[in-house]
Amino acid sequence: MATPPARPTLVTVARLAGVSVASASRVLSGGSATPAMQQRVRAAAGQLGYVPDAAARSLRAGRTFQLGLAVADIGNPTYVAMMRGIESVTSAAGYRLLLHSTGAETRDEIAMVSSLRNGFVDGLIICPIRVSHQLLRALADAPAPVAVIGNVPEGALVDNVRTDSGLGITLAARHLLETGRRRLALVNGPADTTPGASRLAGFKAVLAEAGLPATSSAIESAADFTYADGLEAARRLLDRFAPDAVLCSNDLLAFAVIRTLADRGLHVPDDVAVTGMDDTELTEMHLPSLTSVSLEAEGRGRWAARMLLDRIDHPDVPPRREQMGPRLVIRESSLPTAGHRGRVTPAAPDHGSVTEEQE
Repeated sequence: MATPPARPTLVTVARLAGVSVASASRVLSGGSATPAMQQRVRAAAGQLGYVPDAAARSLRAGRTFQLGLAVADIGNPTYVAMMRGIESVTSAAGYRLLLHSTGAETRDEIAMVSSLRNGFVDGLIICPIRVSHQLLRALADAPAPVAVIGNVPEGALVDNVRTDSGLGITLAARHLLETGRRRLALVNGPADTTPGASRLAGFKAVLAEAGLPATSSAIESAADFTYADGLEAARRLLDRFAPDAVLCSNDLLAFAVIRTLADRGLHVPDDVAVTGMDDTELTEMHLPSLTSVSLEAEGRGRWAARMLLDRIDHPDVPPRREQMGPRLVIRESSLPTAGHRGRVTPAAPDHGSVTEEQE
């Protein structure tokens, strides 16, 4: 019987690459090295078919080199973009990312944080949309590093990346008012969630600023931030109110509103303008393309990943907080109709900026 070929080792990789074993290990574990050294080591590893022994690596380092990501809904394109940002940082550092869908259940999120004591991951990024006192206590007592994407109270003992979605609604509403719309409506997500409450407050504030009434008939809350629940919410809204513009608390709700308007023979933006929030990649695929407020999901993911990796290496530093501002991206769904003097240019590049040109 033929003897099977010996499994390539780190020593054989280093020998073929012409570097020390320590240098080969550093490159293959994601450490710093010159581009030339990285190229030689990775080429040698590929030629030999070398696969690092993850178990041995974990034992040596006292780590699993796995991280967790807990989000409310893995089908939401916002979380897909967020995960893309996270993985761009964590994979470069040699970590795998394990995904968990919580269904926005606080009990599940608390259980997820508590289970970190089992050591299946080295840290967790979590995106709660409801922040209870119980969850805050669990985060403060977490047995492993945690970073939160979302708004938590001042003084919370956890690394946090946040945004201001209430300001995002304000940017979208001001844009609609500038195009001459006056009968503004809001299709929100659940108002008992942190984003739902913030977006409702932003809507009411901008109408008060413009001297317009924020009547209850112009505000509808969907059961969840999903397309299916958005269809139901849009029908309830349009059964009692005739808007000339509808602001939506995410892009999936906005697509549901546009569909419902079309079913009733109304055109976007000629009859009713529509805006979304999150600026997912679907906004440009849709007809009409959707005006949306970017909350920088991918950027927030990158920030959270860097925070978590820093926390793993330096567990005793004080909690950090970063905030990313919303950015209005104007597309076809909210452009002025014929007869308006100003024309708003799509895809305004600056945070909160709207560019106007005279026809």
